[in-house]
Amino acid sequence: MVGRESRLIVVLRVLLGVGMVAQGINHFVLTDLMIRIMPGYLPWHRPLVLSSGIAELALGLMVFIPKTRHLAGWGLVALLVAVFPANIEMAIHASNFPELPELALWLRLPLQPLLVYWVWVTCLRRPAAAGTAAPLQSPQPPRE
Repeated sequence: MVGRESRLIVVLRVLLGVGMVAQGINHFVLTDLMIRIMPGYLPWHRPLVLSSGIAELALGLMVFIPKTRHLAGWGLVALLVAVFPANIEMAIHASNFPELPELALWLRLPLQPLLVYWVWVTCLRRPAAAGTAAPLQSPQPPRE
């Protein structure tokens, strides 16, 4: 499939976009749970939860638009890094989340780098252009 993306990449991109939009919606549906996840040292829990929800919604939608996909990828990487302390908070204070299995909270931590890789593969990696594997040649002058 020279010059075209594989179906797998397209499917993974759609799943990423839908997942981010769904998670963004969760910030508004499950606001109280999201606030409980916030590390205590951060101020303004509700505004941070709502603004990160807006960011996830917007970035998730931008994944579907080819012209904004690359920007969405960098935004998602930044967002995934920014919310990682909340994942650590949940794992360390698992007793605050009795509705969730403690093992699942710890297993979420190595998931974050995999999500970053998923974003890279579907939004940031530039597919090789057709013919780039050939050695570079200097341009030939036109023949008269």
